[in-house]
Order: sequence, then C-alpha cells, then structure tokens
Amino acid sequence: MRLLIALIYILSLFLLTGCQPKKLTSESADDVEVIIEEGVAFPKSLAGTWKSQGRSSWEFVIERNGTISSVIHSIGSVKLEPRQVTEVPMKQKGKGVFRPGLWTVRYSHRTNSLSIEIVLDYFRAQKGNEIVEGSSTDLFIGPITIDGQQWEPEWFSFPKFVVSTDVFKDRELPVDYNDNPRATLIFEKVEP
Repeated sequence: MRLLIALIYILSLFLLTGCQPKKLTSESADDVEVIIEEGVAFPKSLAGTWKSQGRSSWEFVIERNGTISSVIHSIGSVKLEPRQVTEVPMKQKGKGVFRPGLWTVRYSHRTNSLSIEIVLDYFRAQKGNEIVEGSSTDLFIGPITIDGQQWEPEWFSFPKFVVSTDVFKDRELPVDYNDNPRATLIFEKVEP
C-alpha cells in the first residue's frame, strides 16, 4: 500500500498545475451505468459535486439522474469524463493519457447507501525516460448522512501498474490484493 501511495504522489508531481487537458472522443470507453436497487428514481438530492476530504483528491460530479459527468481521479488528480480520453502535459516534455472504462453508480433507498465503481481502462504517464502505465478499479461503498451532505464510503483500490525507467523495463509493480487495506473516506457535498 505504501508503494501505491508513493506512486500516486509521484504521478501528481509529474503533472503541471493549471494546464487544461485535451479531450478526445474514445470509441472504446463505455458510459455510466446507474442501478437503483428498489427500482425507483435516483434521489435528486444527491446530485452535485462530492469532494473527498483529507489527503485523497477524489471528486465526483453526480447528475440528477445518477450518472457521473466527471471525476477527479486520485492518480494524478486528473479530471476525467465518461467516454473521453484525456491527455495532460507533464514535466520534462512528458504526457499523461487517461482512458476511463465503465463507471457504475448503485444506490439503495432502503439503506441510504451509495456505491460508485470507477474503472480506469488505461493510463500512461511519462516524464523524461520514466513511464508508469496500467489500469485501476476503485470501489467506494458507504452510507449517506441523514442530511444528505456527507458520504462516508469504504474505498477499495485494485491497481495494475507497469514501470519503465533507465534501470527497469516493463516491470509490473507487485500488488497483494489480500493485503489491500480498505480506507474510509469522507466526501462532502460542495455544490448542489
């Protein structure tokens, strides 16, 4: 887990602040699936921007129908949109490329519980001769507070990272999914 945190930190250092990402249409990326367990409408009160507190940089913009229109992903703190390949400039003439996969939103009226699954089909971040690429699936499951202003999900992350440097070529970073401790995050609704 320390290696994952260090890798995320390194990726965030690679990115240039204040640069506008370039959006490209991706034919291979899927959309957002919304599942309501009791079969009734998604609660409009959950629409808005949900931002994680603390060290995590996650952010979800949830629409009134339950779809997610954008995500700020913890890998590089990059803003992603469904069906869009995002390219961002990086230091030392590098480039980052991020291709989202299927995103799933599931809500239960009975338990007032929200779960979000964010699949990143592929990403590649290059700084000079250093390249990190791979994929990830992140799952957030937890209750919404009674006032609807806070969400406290458990966060499970399933990454696959391959690193190439001057020393290593296409080296997959080891990840032990049995030793993948969950983290509890706190999201606050910052915009209605």
